[in-house]
Amino acid sequence: MSWRDELNSIRVDPDPLRRARRAGELGDAYRQRQNELARLRRAAIDEARALGMSYTEIATAFGVSKGRITQIRTTAPPPERAFFGVGPVVVGVPLRHGVDDRARSYIDAADASAQRGVERLLSELALSAKFEVIKADRAELFEGDAVVVCGPKSAPIGAALLARDPWLIMTKVDDRWWITDRESGTRYGSQRNDATPTEADLGYLARHNIDGRTVVHVAGISAYGSHGVVHYLTHNLAELWESTGEAEFSAIIRCEYTEDSIVSSELIADPTTW
Repeated sequence: MSWRDELNSIRVDPDPLRRARRAGELGDAYRQRQNELARLRRAAIDEARALGMSYTEIATAFGVSKGRITQIRTTAPPPERAFFGVGPVVVGVPLRHGVDDRARSYIDAADASAQRGVERLLSELALSAKFEVIKADRAELFEGDAVVVCGPKSAPIGAALLARDPWLIMTKVDDRWWITDRESGTRYGSQRNDATPTEADLGYLARHNIDGRTVVHVAGISAYGSHGVVHYLTHNLAELWESTGEAEFSAIIRCEYTEDSIVSSELIADPTTW
């Protein structure tokens, strides 16, 4: 559907409340596209500069002033914005359940911290975020770009995304969860589950390109591991984008934590593209 068709469809909608909601949603989508176009323009300027052109030459080719080129480079979103797609981005976090039917459902505190961390990072990249709860029976993906913070034990959507990864899988062996290399069988476990536990956990990170949308998948051995992945993305996204670009990939991230926060995070090994 063209943009004219989208606008006309909203104009003729007989329901005023739906018309207002759809207009807001379309306006948000257009703003996200505008931000992506600004990012693409900045990236093109940087690429031309890397090819040896001066900013004066680039400005002349663009038909603008050198000052305008500087303004574009300083105000447009950075290249790594594209790691999460174009936006808006749905941020999904699992709804967990108590040990019996009388216990209330809840969002784990570490999951909630991961959610807030993702939303802050998206905001810094000029991406709008919409929070969604992942119910225990959810299997289908969200519409559009998304960050799914969910392991295979929390909802089928986590297992479905892991099934697309040709390198890593999360498996439960002897009542303990592991991140496992499919080919070699090497297992990576969380130190918080060792015989002598320490405050360290492992997290899984993957980036999927599915039907024209970007889905970033985050899953921890525990919720601390998920929070650790978000910590890593917050501090290393530019370098990660430089090494992986728009490719699909997966990686394992180790983090150390306290009860309230993530202290450090690091890659176990270089990300593997698919």
